[in-house]
Amino acid sequence: MRRTPSLVAALAVSGLPSIALAASDQAGSPPPAATRAVAAVQPQAVAALEKMGRHLRGLKNFTVQGDSTFELVTEDGQKLQFPGTVQYKVRAPNGLQLDVRSDRKERQLFYDGKTLTVYGPRNKYYASVDAPPTITELLSNATDRYGIELPLADLFLWGTGQAPVSALTSAVFVGPARIDGTVTEHYAFRQPGVDWQVWIETGAKPLPRRLVITTTDDPAQPQYASTLKWNTDAKLGDSTFTFTPPKDAHRIELVEVDVVAVGEDSP
Repeated sequence: MRRTPSLVAALAVSGLPSIALAASDQAGSPPPAATRAVAAVQPQAVAALEKMGRHLRGLKNFTVQGDSTFELVTEDGQKLQFPGTVQYKVRAPNGLQLDVRSDRKERQLFYDGKTLTVYGPRNKYYASVDAPPTITELLSNATDRYGIELPLADLFLWGTGQAPVSALTSAVFVGPARIDGTVTEHYAFRQPGVDWQVWIETGAKPLPRRLVITTTDDPAQPQYASTLKWNTDAKLGDSTFTFTPPKDAHRIELVEVDVVAVGEDSP
């Protein structure tokens, strides 16, 4: 099977053709002239993305759960969808705990500013390695050294130099929308190898409420989609980010390997 790419890699490049959208208003009336092809980086869309990034970087203690669906594509081109959940508990700048759950896989990750531990609750294997002092550094270190890419890692990269808006070849405001009852604004972006959409909450807390990633450099164009639920005032103690191995757990070595996305269908 071919895999969907990680979000981190997808949003770190630039240079695709511009996007074409058919936007409609919230009431569902026929889209006026919005059915025409749009080829632009709209300042409104870029400003919304930058505002969201600044807000995310200002969060100190939060939890976020993503109800996600990712697609795998068989060698004969059939798309298979797999639902699951991704839950982060975060204390910036150096505390992160991740739970990834689906019918096919469970993974946990613990990071306390000094040590990174990856644990498989089903097989009870875990591996621990030294880690850099911040979450941002952790993301690149885990990918570059151990081939680990975290699902929804863009939540930690927007608003930093690792997700530059200069990479965008198209940025378009689609229109208003409601996600789980929350009023949002829907934006669509393009860059090399990926089209992506984000629904940003309106008002004083411009949080991303939904994210859809479409891989465009794969003829099958698999998608990853996630609807996000936030608690931006979470009470998180040190123990949240510290892994204590169960008595029947077995420690193994974490070696440098090819890129493996923690939230996808890897062994």
